[in-house]
Amino acid sequence: MVTAPRSPTGFLRQEYQELVAGSLDWKLHVLSGASRPSSVVDGRKVLMLCSNNYLGLSNHPRLVRAAIEAAETHGVGSGSVRPIAGNMDLHVRLEERLARFKGAEASLVYQSGFAANSGLLPQLVGEGDLVVSDELNHGSIIDGVRLSRAERAVYRHAAVDDLERVLTEAEKKSPSPRRILVVTDGVFSMDGDVAPLDRIARLAHDHGAMVYVDDAHGEGVLGKGGRGIVSHFGLSRDLVHVEMGTFSKAFGVVGGHVSGSADLVRFALNRSRTWLLSGSHPPPVAAACLAALDVLEEEPQHVERLWSLTRRFKEALGAAGFDLGASTTPITPVMVGESAVARRMSDRLFELGVFALPIVFPMVARDKARIRTIMNAALSDEELDRAIVAFTKAGRELGLV
Repeated sequence: MVTAPRSPTGFLRQEYQELVAGSLDWKLHVLSGASRPSSVVDGRKVLMLCSNNYLGLSNHPRLVRAAIEAAETHGVGSGSVRPIAGNMDLHVRLEERLARFKGAEASLVYQSGFAANSGLLPQLVGEGDLVVSDELNHGSIIDGVRLSRAERAVYRHAAVDDLERVLTEAEKKSPSPRRILVVTDGVFSMDGDVAPLDRIARLAHDHGAMVYVDDAHGEGVLGKGGRGIVSHFGLSRDLVHVEMGTFSKAFGVVGGHVSGSADLVRFALNRSRTWLLSGSHPPPVAAACLAALDVLEEEPQHVERLWSLTRRFKEALGAAGFDLGASTTPITPVMVGESAVARRMSDRLFELGVFALPIVFPMVARDKARIRTIMNAALSDEELDRAIVAFTKAGRELGLV
């Protein structure tokens, strides 16, 4: 008797059902209209407290106007990858403008932050080299490191003494690594704490290692006028060799980028396949990114407002009894513990008019589920007060405070 062959895709449903049973699956919500402090999600008007739109720039009139004008003059697509026929004047101007903003020799714009990490990291190191990575680094860093053939070592989160141990042991090995790259997030996206980049960079310098920082959540937030973590610590460019960032968060648009030496940019654009083989940004996107840089330099009130609201929110939730972890930035995790409880907390907040999603395993450890909130400078005082009331009510109902 011939039996029917087993379905080669049967594992897809099985593994998804296991995620559902463990409250670990993602349920997609639908945003109708623009991402604003008060948005319509799944047909319900709610306060947006989980967007990366820190400064509210995605709806800023100057960015919207710049995008419209670029569409009228340059169209809605470049028609190619940049090495062939897609290198528009807007892309060149954006990189020159970004380098000035960052105080770097040069910058290179990628299609996304993920593309920057996964495309550049494997080119900086290879067989015979060593990558030393913080244990809580972003998944795009992890994937980029895996794509390299370099040896990998992990140091305890933000622990400079453990980083020193790893570097010292590497030097004692025979043969010692050809190149050493230390890579860290600037602001850690799940916990909202800041890497001690000043100490990391100086230690790496003493050991002759390159330093690569992913500052996706630091730009527009830290440093002079939102220039990021390198500015925040006042570090020189000979200590931090690659400063990676994104236009997709505080800048309010989309895209990734790296800044550093002219040598770095020439190397990256010739070696990063994610850059070489992906279509360049549509002209309206590049123009909006340019406008975002202008806004950051000319309208400092947005960054100031972000920090003012952040302090109020943290103080109020802390006083209510919530555990906010180690956050020192506008990313404020409300620690819950169990994934199922985090789901119930998020659902109750939505009923109370606040959209803030649970972060569960595998994005965080199984017992570290939380509601991750991100402050938005465009929130009004009254909207922030409503959010605080909702969190306090939901937390009491679930026995968290």
